[in-house]
Amino acid sequence: MSSINYEALKEHNQGKDRYTQPDFYQIDDLLTEEHILIRNSVRDWVKRELSPIIEECAQKAEFPHHIIKGLGEIGAFAPQLPAKYGCGGMDYITYGLIMQELERCDSGIRSTASVQGSLVMYPIYMFGSEEQKMKYLPKLAKGELMGCFGLTEPDHGSNPGGMTTNIKDMGDHYLLNGAKMWISNAPFADIAVVWAKNEEGKVRGIIVERGYEGFTTPETHGKWSLRASATGELVFDNVKVPKENLLPNVEGLKGPLTCLNSARYGISWGAVGAAMDCYDSAVRYSKQRIQFGKPIAGFQLQQKKLAEMLTEITKAQLVCWRLGNLMDSGKATPAQISLAKRNNVEIAIDIAREARQIHGAMGITGEYSIMRHSMNLESVITYEGTHDVHLLILGMEITGENAFV
Repeated sequence: MSSINYEALKEHNQGKDRYTQPDFYQIDDLLTEEHILIRNSVRDWVKRELSPIIEECAQKAEFPHHIIKGLGEIGAFAPQLPAKYGCGGMDYITYGLIMQELERCDSGIRSTASVQGSLVMYPIYMFGSEEQKMKYLPKLAKGELMGCFGLTEPDHGSNPGGMTTNIKDMGDHYLLNGAKMWISNAPFADIAVVWAKNEEGKVRGIIVERGYEGFTTPETHGKWSLRASATGELVFDNVKVPKENLLPNVEGLKGPLTCLNSARYGISWGAVGAAMDCYDSAVRYSKQRIQFGKPIAGFQLQQKKLAEMLTEITKAQLVCWRLGNLMDSGKATPAQISLAKRNNVEIAIDIAREARQIHGAMGITGEYSIMRHSMNLESVITYEGTHDVHLLILGMEITGENAFV
């Protein structure tokens, strides 16, 4: 049972979220009416349902389970997949805008939706059988089922090819053994898309349902980051998995890496949302905070900070928009996605730190979102390809030389 009275919090904090989006280069002119309508409806939902409760959730390290239905209703779960499977049938820019609005509130909430859409639904759609798609996707789209993605292991993070989790063909079923770590949504997930090596050493994807004997999902506690998100482990101790749960249409690391490209795309938009929230708060605070007889917004050093924030946000917005067009036309490359993820998370974490300084001591309190964004982004800069790994992906694209080995 939740330790938070969500309804009382919503009533008490309603209307306190005064966020307005910076759009210095009038990027909204590049969007369609539908893009803006969906973006604004998600923003309204976030201000009404999430903003009033998010600080308390982070303070108490509690994921607000009751929002899952609402995330399904606003189309946050794989909106880019076909309507045939209960999804939105929308384009990648719409997907990006939704992720931006969610992370504008909190990276952990965006992670919940991102994992569900890009790392659970996307692989089932891309690599699953028609039976698997019809069985799982409509319920996942509504939030009636929640999923997680099992790739990272305790000893294999940036090197997923070294995984030791394995499946053995037992004739009428597979036997799954191993463990995964740092798995978003794990503590409450109904299904897990797990990547494991078969007896030939080839990576395969398999759907594991909660309730299978030997499958446990212990929660990870003591986090200083993504505190409003549920993180855990996946432990497999001789788990019997039906053969029909194997994803039939992919083999090798191409499977999980394709899913990560979709998720990284969403992160590139989401991180800009966090940056914009920090910037918007810093501008407002700088105009209200009086020192030496005038608002601190009137001092050169504060104006320098704000001008640099807006410049980096504007560049990142344009990167997102162009990458969205490339995704929609099927032309986006993994290296282009890496550039966006790496750059946009870096500028977001820098902006959060600068915004904290503008807020002074108030920047470390829950009255403002700044420190929460800063802590969250410390995870975002690491997961789904670390900052340095994405640098090496770009380096290999530029030079043709593989610096990983």
